[in-house]
Amino acid sequence: MNTIQRKIWLLTTVVLLIMAVIWVTLTYYNQKTQNQYNEILQRYLELNEVTVSSQQLVMDLNNYLILPSSTNLEQLINSKENIRSIKQKVYALRHEENDFSLTNYMNLIDSLIETTERALLFHSENETEASAKEFSEANRISTYISEMSLTLLDKEIKTYDRFYRGFIEQSVEIKKLGIWVMLLITLILLLVTYWFSLSITRPVSKLTQAANELSNGRFDLQIEVSSNDEISFLAKTFDRMRMNIINLISEIQEKADLERELQQNKLMLKESQLRTLQNQINPHFLFNTLNTLSKKAYLEGSEEMSDLLVSVADLLRYNLKRIDRSVTISDEVTVIKKYMDIQKARFTDRLQFYMEVDHSCLDYLIPSLTIQPIVENAVIHAIEPKEEGGSIWFRIIDAEELVLIEIEDDGNGISEQNIWHMLEETPHERENENAGIGFINVVKRIRIYYGIQDVIDIKSSDGQGTKITLKIPKTRGISYDDEALDSR
Repeated sequence: MNTIQRKIWLLTTVVLLIMAVIWVTLTYYNQKTQNQYNEILQRYLELNEVTVSSQQLVMDLNNYLILPSSTNLEQLINSKENIRSIKQKVYALRHEENDFSLTNYMNLIDSLIETTERALLFHSENETEASAKEFSEANRISTYISEMSLTLLDKEIKTYDRFYRGFIEQSVEIKKLGIWVMLLITLILLLVTYWFSLSITRPVSKLTQAANELSNGRFDLQIEVSSNDEISFLAKTFDRMRMNIINLISEIQEKADLERELQQNKLMLKESQLRTLQNQINPHFLFNTLNTLSKKAYLEGSEEMSDLLVSVADLLRYNLKRIDRSVTISDEVTVIKKYMDIQKARFTDRLQFYMEVDHSCLDYLIPSLTIQPIVENAVIHAIEPKEEGGSIWFRIIDAEELVLIEIEDDGNGISEQNIWHMLEETPHERENENAGIGFINVVKRIRIYYGIQDVIDIKSSDGQGTKITLKIPKTRGISYDDEALDSR
């Protein structure tokens, strides 16, 4: 057992032993006094109970003589049995000083019971006068019993007067003894506590002083505490900790420098990945647009050609200028409108385009060229293959912490296997159609931009159309410094 723990257990044991001795002594004395007091009180109560029972018997006898019913008769019989049982208890109260009086007292009880029975007998024989005479006699005996009870109580009080006086004197002496014992115990405990606390506080004070010096940055002071308990071991350990802190500070400084360089490298790597993904431009749209313009110029030669050329020029200018920047959703919506104007000119009535936009969501930032590749993918795979054409729905919805961008078509749909490849950013058979790369590019860019994986949801099946939902957080994931990007 450790030294400090041994001291604590020793002090606790002494205190518990003293408390146990005091408790046992007080308990024994209190129990003894209580038993004597209860015995005396029980004697008084039993004598008083005789008086009450005799009066009750007379009252029940009177009730029966006035109204001889079965209920009153039963109550009268119960009263007689009750006073007989009390008589047996009173017999146990006999001692030398009350032997004669208690004998007369018990004879009175017997006389009361006999008189009651005679009154009942005369009443049953319709001898009213004799029954009334016996009732008067019973009433007189009951009065004698009450007076005799008071006499016996007076004798009991005088008999136990010495006990009361001795009890009071003994209580005073016990109080005095208790005060002296408490003072002595308090003095002993104070001395033991002072010695015990001093053996702990002295080395602790030295250790506290050393800790204060250590908190002030003085790691060169050696900690020395002389004691024969655990605090000495604690001081030695504290001194070793001081040396470890010195070494740890040096290591932390080195690791901080290394971590700073690592974070800078990670940031540069993310920027590089984002730029690489943004620079993967799908030439499919440019080829189809130029082909459409050439056919339109050849076939019609109208002013509509001018509008188409303006739209194409705006799209090319947007792509070249915004390729490495964040843009608002409003900018992307404008590009989608221009792109769909070109596609409507290409497909005429084969293409139906519907747009629903919540204007409160237009000011949030997203990576450039995020929505157009998905809309283009819908045109390529939902409109082109079908001779009768099809429809595309474009929606922007405010969903509390997210902006939902939905692109839905009524094309032939996508298989579950291809959906899995698209979400996992792995190559699949649709790359041969020049659309898979652009879609995977969008998914990668959004995930890198916001730093989360759950940014897209695809619902589709073969022959049932496709619905793609972009889940855009309203807080940006990666901070861009456009001016810094331009300067690079």
